Amino acid sequence: EAQEGFTAYEDEANKFTLAIPQGWQVGAGERSGFKNVTAFFPEQNPNSSVSVVITGIGPDFTSLKSFGNVDEFAENLVTGLDRSWQRPAGLTAKLIDSKAANGLYYIEYTLQNPGEKRRHIVSAIGMAFNGWYNRLYTVTGQYIDDDEDSAIYKPEIEKSVKSFKFT
Repeated sequence: EAQEGFTAYEDEANKFTLAIPQGWQVGAGERSGFKNVTAFFPEQNPNSSVSVVITGIGPDFTSLKSFGNVDEFAENLVTGLDRSWQRPAGLTAKLIDSKAANGLYYIEYTLQNPGEKRRHIVSAIGMAFNGWYNRLYTVTGQYIDDDEDSAIYKPEIEKSVKSFKFT
């Protein structure tokens, strides 16, 4: 069920639903190998988006806990992205928050390349079995921090990511 200002998006093949801000565009990526990408974005702001990436994972990964608890997972994710220690400094990644709820991991962090505006990332990560193999679902919302449009997009993106559910 969609909330006011949002449209319910249902992917019957991949068995998930998501509330998308009304008027946002939808784009689906190539279904190559074990990866599937669907992106949602406002036409007027290419820096804001919500995407769902579905990746096939090995049979030894039976639950999200196979990747560690939410704090370990978040720390590994953000540390793996951070290149601020390099000379010259690269991408700076900072973990803001991580929590587990409703069978999903929720992670919030920022990314900033030198000389660029800081991107704020909110993610929901879940796992589901499609009858053949386990798949990792990564829902990622992003917007530019301290941008004139961030006041508009931040609440929409956060609400959209939190609305992700398996069907």
